[in-house]
Amino acid sequence: MAQKNNSSENVGLHPGAAAPGGDKLPRRKNLRAEFHDYSGGDYFVTICTRDKEHYFGRIHEGEMVFSEMGKMADLYLKELHTHYSYVAVPQWVVMPNHVHAIISIREPADAPGCIPTIRTALGVVVGGYKQAVTRYARRHNIYFGWQPRFHDHIIRGIADGNKISEYIENNTARWDTDCFNDTNRPK
Repeated sequence: MAQKNNSSENVGLHPGAAAPGGDKLPRRKNLRAEFHDYSGGDYFVTICTRDKEHYFGRIHEGEMVFSEMGKMADLYLKELHTHYSYVAVPQWVVMPNHVHAIISIREPADAPGCIPTIRTALGVVVGGYKQAVTRYARRHNIYFGWQPRFHDHIIRGIADGNKISEYIENNTARWDTDCFNDTNRPK
């Protein structure tokens, strides 16, 4: 029978993971809220491209000018509900190097049998979206990549939702001061 190694050098690693220099990986921090199961509700999601590369186009005079990848990222968000019957995407914006979206997931009681039970519904939806955009890029030999994770915010009430909606609505107009705009930063 194998014994657990409780040495201090393994702190912060997955159970059974080896210390640095070993053959196992360190534990990733769980960025999702532990008090919420992500199987229903409204979420503000931000998904960034790898190294914040401007794969989706550019902002010109306060308007987004889509590249081919930007057009597809936009279309796939628009059509997300056709692939996930329990999802609505009432508002989104595709920026040069990231996507913001409000993703609404119906509660399991409102959509029995169609919401994933093993992984969180939000993770399934975002993973499927990222996979679809990536698959398009590969099929068309377009260099493209996502950051491995995504950021989510559980929308808590009307005031929070209105603030997020206004942010999405005006995101392109505020590109010059956007935290994701790296074109004005020193290299």
